[in-house]
Amino acid sequence: MGINEVSSETEIEQGAADEAKEPASALLVITLGIAGLLAGIVLVGTFIFTKPLIEQNKAEALQRAIFKVLANCDSFEELVLVDGVLKPAGDKTKDGGDVKQVFVGYDKNKEFVGFAIPGAEPGFQDIIGVIYGYNPHEEIIVGFEVLESKETPGLGDKIFKDLAFQENFKALRVSPEIVIVKNGQKANDNEVEAITGATISSKAVVRLLNKSMEEWKKLIEAYVESEKLGKP
Repeated sequence: MGINEVSSETEIEQGAADEAKEPASALLVITLGIAGLLAGIVLVGTFIFTKPLIEQNKAEALQRAIFKVLANCDSFEELVLVDGVLKPAGDKTKDGGDVKQVFVGYDKNKEFVGFAIPGAEPGFQDIIGVIYGYNPHEEIIVGFEVLESKETPGLGDKIFKDLAFQENFKALRVSPEIVIVKNGQKANDNEVEAITGATISSKAVVRLLNKSMEEWKKLIEAYVESEKLGKP
């Protein structure tokens, strides 16, 4: 057998091997594509299925928090900000944007007990989400609850685990503005004692409350006057 004949046979065998590889490669790509598609469908399906449950859990947690921050609250009404005025949620705009809201609470006799106001502010790790009770006649915060926080375990998370810190918000005066003081140095009704080792988280809470009051105080006063809501 000549050299040329051997070379030809080698080329034929190489060509056949390459042709065999092409279908295998194509099959691998198709298989991976189908697997990716199925995984995507599963993820989307899981999201669609779990989203209503997540929203329901959030709504239930919010409701429990409202009853907790407003003593003697038996029912509440959602109010939304429409054209600079607080109105019942049924009057909310249809533009699909975020709607700013507060909640007005009533006791079992339908007597006014106060407002529950949500708020959020960056903390040390992430956004701190809270809701607090507010008595507009006395201009005091009467309750405080953390809805969402990823602050450092054992330190920043004390904003919702430390009972002593929670005591700051039982009758916290909002005027003049709330100020942060070192632990054990509270002397006035508008002061909040910082948590030792979690000053950043403590300051974030105070900053949140001051910003929230700046936004809502006059709007709430106008609503109270228009609805003639008496003292709790």
